[in-house]
Amino acid sequence: MQNIVLTGGGTAGHVYPALAVAEHLKEEFKLHYIGSCGMEKEIVGKEPDIVFHEIEAVKLQRKLTLKNLLIPFKLLRSISKAKKILHKISPAAIFSKGGYVSLPVVIAAHKLNIPIVSHESDLTMGLANKIILRYCDCMCTAFEKTAEVNNKCVFTGQPIRKSILTGKKENLSFYKNLDKNMPTLLIVGGSSGAEFLNKIVKESLDKLCEKFNVVHICGKNKIEKINHKNYFQLEYAHNMGDVLDAADYVISRAGSGAINEFLTLNKPMLLIPLSKSCSRGDQIENAKLFANLGYCEMLEEEEYDEDKILGKLDNLMKNDKIFKKNMKKTLKTDTCTQICKIIKNLIKEKRGC
Repeated sequence: MQNIVLTGGGTAGHVYPALAVAEHLKEEFKLHYIGSCGMEKEIVGKEPDIVFHEIEAVKLQRKLTLKNLLIPFKLLRSISKAKKILHKISPAAIFSKGGYVSLPVVIAAHKLNIPIVSHESDLTMGLANKIILRYCDCMCTAFEKTAEVNNKCVFTGQPIRKSILTGKKENLSFYKNLDKNMPTLLIVGGSSGAEFLNKIVKESLDKLCEKFNVVHICGKNKIEKINHKNYFQLEYAHNMGDVLDAADYVISRAGSGAINEFLTLNKPMLLIPLSKSCSRGDQIENAKLFANLGYCEMLEEEEYDEDKILGKLDNLMKNDKIFKKNMKKTLKTDTCTQICKIIKNLIKEKRGC
């Protein structure tokens, strides 16, 4: 059985889509994952069918700092480590989900003439994928518009895990305590939580709980003692499919992985993207696109006040059928199957078959 290496990390938004593709590859290939000691190690470590290999992550700081001067040396060291691992594994192909963790792996694979397929989740490419585009054979994209930037790019959609599509709310420990006469609002700030969204919950919880069961994924080590009949707090959800099955509406950041899951499940959403003060603005672009397509309400952090949040939630409820109709009209592609086909075709081309 041939080997395939997956790579990518830094956030769950890079790791889970790679695992979605892995679900479709594992029947035909032995799977390995190269990542850092970060979140990907914790998540992939729970996967019995994937062998994890660790390298040092090399991340560019978005502010002026002397640490950035060390990046070329760290990158060379990580490329060398990745190259040794790839020599040992001798994979038939690489699937990169992007992020700074994947960059040394892709460069090493290119030097070894290993076929490389990458994936970009956001509307505009991040710095790592802009560099990876030079080295990969094919860049799959979650959005059609992104695929227009280069002839290496192919629109496939966003890879989504099977567990997201088959969730059962009855599996939740708190399901029996939900008020079945009220809709359920899920508030989630990404894999590490979001201080800003946690602040919104604190300030508006009483009013939110008048209209909703509130399920709040607050982030690791951010649980607080809050007693409210209709409030259910989680540090993290490994069973996200079950949580989403219970949710009628969602308040979330606007990372592409998460919002494409909500879209696939037709969940009306209020997106509050990361501001440009602490990001490159990719989440703002994602949210604006979804708002223009009629999939969501959007609120930028700088516009926040309690009345606006409650007003936009009221609009989601009032126009629930319209939002769902718009989402159901979107092109649903069999993304994982398409990506796997691209990977297999590249392997055949290398063999000359």
